[in-house]
Amino acid sequence: MKKLTTQFYKRTDVLLIAKELIGKILVTDFNGVITSGRIVETEAYIGLTDKASHSFGGKRTTRNEHMYADAGIAYVYICFGMHHLFNVVTNAANIPDAVLIRAVEPIAGIDAMLTRTGKTKLDNSLTKGPGNAAKALGISKVHSGINLRKNEIYIADDGFKITETEIGISRRIGVEGSGDAAILPYRFYIRGNVFVSSYPNK
Repeated sequence: MKKLTTQFYKRTDVLLIAKELIGKILVTDFNGVITSGRIVETEAYIGLTDKASHSFGGKRTTRNEHMYADAGIAYVYICFGMHHLFNVVTNAANIPDAVLIRAVEPIAGIDAMLTRTGKTKLDNSLTKGPGNAAKALGISKVHSGINLRKNEIYIADDGFKITETEIGISRRIGVEGSGDAAILPYRFYIRGNVFVSSYPNK
């Protein structure tokens, strides 16, 4: 299993990156507790021109500052005052493109994931949806700005192969107030995977 390189994240096509992150493994290692999951759902955000993006039109605040960082940096923000959502920064510094990791399929450290989420048994709600996925993996706002080439949080390729027909594409979830951007086909997911958000996953 190899960590993704900086060059993987540094490319200019955030849609391609979001699609190619499907099937990769997101790993966290906090104080020796290792958890991981296969990425099964992502959403792409084209920073400057995407009305659904936090950085649309060059908006730059304390909250979204890490979107303007170098490629391969984590951007974590809090949604609804409670959900910590993990994003991967792409492209180049000051071009705030990012990919939201919406769901993973648990692989390692499931007991730790259950403890973090207060659950007693594994089911698809453990890591279904970006808030659940981040919580299970131990990712929170304090991790925003971390370099994904280091060991605390990283994404790796274990050689898992997926065909074009197995990848679904749809409009994004929860961006209905972003005008025309709400219908853009910027969401990617593994068809039929039970850990994918229920809308739609066929």
